[in-house]
Amino acid sequence: MVRVRAPELPQYNWLNTDKPLLLKQLRGRIVILDFWTYCCINCLHVLPDLKYLEQKYKDSLTVIGVHSAKFDNEKDIENIRQAILRYDIEHPVLVDKDFRVWQEYAVRAYPSFILIDPEGYVVASFMGEGKREILDELIQQIIQQHQDKGTINLQELDVILEKQRQPIITPLAFPSKVLATHKSLFIADTGHHRIVVTNLEGELLHAIGSGKSGVKDGNFNTTEFSAPQGMTFDNQNQILYVADTENHALRKIDLRRQSVNTIAGIGTQSRNLSFTQGNALDIALNSPWDLVKYENLLYIAMAGSHQIWMMDLETNIIKTYAGTGAEACFDGELNTSVFAQPSGITINSNFIYTADSESSSIRAIEVNTGKVTTICGSGDLYLFGDKDGIGEEVRLQHCMGVEYAQGNLWVADTYNHKIKLVNPRTGECKTVLGNVKFSEPSGLSILNSNLYIADTNNHAIRQVNLNTLEVTTLKISGLCAPDFCVPASI
Repeated sequence: MVRVRAPELPQYNWLNTDKPLLLKQLRGRIVILDFWTYCCINCLHVLPDLKYLEQKYKDSLTVIGVHSAKFDNEKDIENIRQAILRYDIEHPVLVDKDFRVWQEYAVRAYPSFILIDPEGYVVASFMGEGKREILDELIQQIIQQHQDKGTINLQELDVILEKQRQPIITPLAFPSKVLATHKSLFIADTGHHRIVVTNLEGELLHAIGSGKSGVKDGNFNTTEFSAPQGMTFDNQNQILYVADTENHALRKIDLRRQSVNTIAGIGTQSRNLSFTQGNALDIALNSPWDLVKYENLLYIAMAGSHQIWMMDLETNIIKTYAGTGAEACFDGELNTSVFAQPSGITINSNFIYTADSESSSIRAIEVNTGKVTTICGSGDLYLFGDKDGIGEEVRLQHCMGVEYAQGNLWVADTYNHKIKLVNPRTGECKTVLGNVKFSEPSGLSILNSNLYIADTNNHAIRQVNLNTLEVTTLKISGLCAPDFCVPASI
């Protein structure tokens, strides 16, 4: 059997380490190369598996993230650093300029893993999610083999992490979505694993969640979320519904009782992409990213399975609503259409609209007929940019937020750092806010003449006066980062 020597890693930009790592310097250690890009939901899904393996084999295993950017925005070093902080990545990351390492290792898909033994030879390669068990088993075998040969070096590798250099101590951390109601603003404080509630002037009303990542029902202080994202509000019953993304669950916040309960999901990620239906607490979900309530139904942007789901709040039955589970952009009927990581959802009485982030497109589902169409954007996973226009000529870049208001769609064109306005009837798209220093805005909400924006990488909520387009930053009084102070209860 011919053994293949792993190609040496280039001394490009590295993050989460104070110096470049060379494979020849890592002799004696097992190495996993994780080829990823931070827009990709499948790449995010494997991070808990890698963290598990890193902790289990910290004296013998080095994980190196090889960031091979899909979108232009993801090539920026600072944006990659922010993604490392956002997703709490604790292994070294090599910035793979121009896909050099990707090509040298003949990688074909996100995510991919290359397993390298302590003598520097490639022993296995894998594509896709769900590889924790097989990697775990192989690592154990390699450790045994190389202990017998005396070629393994058991010692922990010290690295300097980005979160040590640049800790996030701002009151908000990577807020992903915002929801404005007549009395309150609801903010998904995603990086702090909590929901923040203020009045419209920014005065803190509630910080819901302990600030620790976990899945626990309970009161506002003890409950736990894990990277919550989209929200929708039942004003009559004073209930906020939350997409608890990394818990693969839907949560219900009762503002009157000040309690939080899980209403859908079993706490683990679904691997099933076929049509699913059943009791919501018996069905595994896959990274719900956003949701919207219409009458007694919740429509859910299920980013991880590239589908739209629906939950009946009376019967607690949840089911696949649209999308085959493949990742692409194809129009058609509910059961034949294909989405690509839908990350924003909004509704009027006749249409559901989604921000289809990986195809950089805005999609529509006609509720009465079940017909799925693309309103604007290329509809191609690898065709993106920044171009106003009509229909297919429009170019967006990983749009993650969409809000319907007064006949128009407001779009967070996330990786272009812009806010755009789309006419859903004509498909015309035009930039409204393009010179403001946004950084990956991900969520939008409109109330009266104000547009609220979750300016994610700036750790801020922006308020836009739609009459003047003046942009201000919401100042939240009484809010602190969970680990740095305990705000007074209000």
